[in-house]
Amino acid sequence: MVARAVRILATLTLLVIVVAAVAWAAMAIWFDGPHLRVIAAPMAAGLVIVCIILAAIVRPLLRGLTVALFPVIIVALWWTAIPASNARDWTFDVARTARATFHGNSVTIENVRNFKYRSETDYDQRWETRTYDLARIKGVDLFLSFWGPTEIAHTIVSWDFDDGQHLAISIETRKQKGESYSAIRGFFRQYELYYVVADERDLVGLRTNYRGEQVFLYRIRATAPQARALLVDYLDEVNHLADHPEWYNALTQNCTTTIRGHAQNVGVGGNLDWRLLANGHLDELLYERGQIDTSIPFAELRARSNITEKAKAAGDSPDFSARIRQGLPGISG
Repeated sequence: MVARAVRILATLTLLVIVVAAVAWAAMAIWFDGPHLRVIAAPMAAGLVIVCIILAAIVRPLLRGLTVALFPVIIVALWWTAIPASNARDWTFDVARTARATFHGNSVTIENVRNFKYRSETDYDQRWETRTYDLARIKGVDLFLSFWGPTEIAHTIVSWDFDDGQHLAISIETRKQKGESYSAIRGFFRQYELYYVVADERDLVGLRTNYRGEQVFLYRIRATAPQARALLVDYLDEVNHLADHPEWYNALTQNCTTTIRGHAQNVGVGGNLDWRLLANGHLDELLYERGQIDTSIPFAELRARSNITEKAKAAGDSPDFSARIRQGLPGISG
């Protein structure tokens, strides 16, 4: 009796796995297979039919379900071999890749984005070469930007230097001309991974002033050496991607899970938590862990950390970064 119950449970579990795997494989063919839908659609449908037939004709059912996974494995092997590229017809805002060159405590970064915007789509392109003294890093900040759903936010990390400079890095999808972001496509091999290395007026001002997003700013409790190590780790990845492009993935390689990876690389990453995926609650998680200011209640901290109106008022001002930080908890100077 017990053995039969175990067999039934194993069969049901495997059935769920097979259904999910076949669905994923069919969508992988649909999104990442032949560009012509008249070819991709029959291929995706054919995969589903083949898997159903295998599960139906091979006995016992548990073995049939196992055999039905073989076509999925073949699709997975093909899918993982699809190469990412830096040579596509990119939109202007992601057209160039940054590259960092280290000289002791000094780092020179090529292609720092500092566009001057008149609207989200109308701007003057300005790609700059900037030099930063890593010994002058005094802190690291986190921006959370909300464009609609409050469960999900876009995250941006920015480094604060004691000479008044700020360097922001946003982990995004690299889109081609005529391409827009799709949450579903983000789970497949549709977008390359891209690090926007930029001036805060560009990255933050674009969101608050021209996209109508709500942006919150928090100072991360980290020592200057930790902040420096984090930036070096980021820039090492920037250099790696310039030579070896990789795919963005909405689950495993997105704007927040990648940040956690960098934090773990320098020994400051925390345990996995559901709020790393529903990252609209990331500030709540950081508050619980004591990684942002905890001297006031969280609700008050969050209200005071909304820098949207400050950013709008600062506009294209040269002291944009200083103005959005005025009066923020946990930030001095």
